[in-house]
Amino acid sequence: MATRSEKNDQPARDETPEERADRNMVELLQELRVLQTGVQIIFAFLLGVAFTPRFTQITTLQKDVYIAALLASVASVAVLATPVALHRAWFRHRQKERIVSLSTTFARIGLLLLSIALDCAVFLILDVVRGHTFAAIVTGAVAVMFWALWFVFPWALRR
Repeated sequence: MATRSEKNDQPARDETPEERADRNMVELLQELRVLQTGVQIIFAFLLGVAFTPRFTQITTLQKDVYIAALLASVASVAVLATPVALHRAWFRHRQKERIVSLSTTFARIGLLLLSIALDCAVFLILDVVRGHTFAAIVTGAVAVMFWALWFVFPWALRR
């Protein structure tokens, strides 16, 4: 009969703490690769928008939302890349568990920043296409969706 782990009553793996930290780091870095692709796409879109002829015609609110989206996407890139920098800085210093713990926090912050960037981009596009009210309603729904899927649902599954 398989032994159970103390933390979550799941079948225990036959691995040392070092092996578990290595596996967790590999899994985390793979997740971050996926996120970085999404961040790069939104960042490229936002960079391109500023150089379109219509950009000069947008309102002050729309420019402010654009700036918020751009800054949130840049911050997301920085935060999501931090685990790689930590791994490089502490490479071969037997700090993998610490790196994984800190990197998990950075991944959560990066997700939050990415959701803000995407929410702002959605608002900007919908505001230009359909107006403030429609943009605010849909963006609110999108924000709730991100919050539910990326934070509430995973948290609820852990309980």
